[in-house]
Amino acid sequence: MSITKKRTAVSLILKCIVVTAAAVGTYLSAFGGTSGFMVGGKAFMYFTIQSNILIALICAVGAVLLFRKTDVKNVWFIVKYIGTVAITLTGAVFTFVLAPTLGDFAWQFQNILTHLVVPVAAIADFFVTGIYGDIQKKYVFLVEIPPIAYVIYAAVCYAAGWTFADGNNYPYFFLNWGSPAGACGFIGEFPFMGCVWWILIMGAAILAVGYIYILILNRMKRRHSQKNA
Repeated sequence: MSITKKRTAVSLILKCIVVTAAAVGTYLSAFGGTSGFMVGGKAFMYFTIQSNILIALICAVGAVLLFRKTDVKNVWFIVKYIGTVAITLTGAVFTFVLAPTLGDFAWQFQNILTHLVVPVAAIADFFVTGIYGDIQKKYVFLVEIPPIAYVIYAAVCYAAGWTFADGNNYPYFFLNWGSPAGACGFIGEFPFMGCVWWILIMGAAILAVGYIYILILNRMKRRHSQKNA
C-alpha cells in the first residue's frame, strides 16, 4: 500500500511541526532561562526532553524517507508507534498531573511546545501514515520500553544523588522515593501514594493507550481499504 500524495503532504507538514517545536522547545528549556520548571542543561535529564528528542528524530527520518519517496519499512512504523505513545505520556502527565501543581511555571512557551504542540502533532501524524504500516497487537508491550528505561534511569539518579531542579534528586514527584509515602505507602496528602503505585498505574495507562491506538488504527485501515477497494 503506497502512501497517497495528499497524506504524504499532510504528514510532511506535521513532521515539520514536530521537529521544529521539539527543537525550539528543547533549546528554550536548556538555554532560554534560569528559573522555572525544567530549565538549564539539566533539562535533558527529564523524560519530556528525551521523548521530544526521540520523536523529533523519528519524524525527521520519516520525513526524509517520504521526501525521497523511499519505501518505508514496517520497522519505522513500529518505532514511530513506540515514540508516539511515549510523547503521549509526556503530554498527558503534564496536562493532568504536573500542570495543576506547577502554577504559572507550567505555561511557559517552551512547556507548551514540548508538552502540547509536539504530542498533538505527533499523534496526528501517527494516524495519517500509520495505516500503511502493520502494527499488530502483539507489539503493544513495546510501548513500555521508553518509560521503563526512564524509571531505571531516574532511580539510578536518585540513588547517586544527582540533582534535577531545586536540589531535588528526582525529576517528578511520582519518582521521589524519599517522599512521605515512600515506595509502596499511602498517605492522606500529596503525593498520596508511593512511587511503585504511581509507576504501576502509569504503566497500565500506557498499555491502554497503546492498545487503543492500535484499535483505532486498525479501524482506519479497514475503512481506507474499503474506500479504495
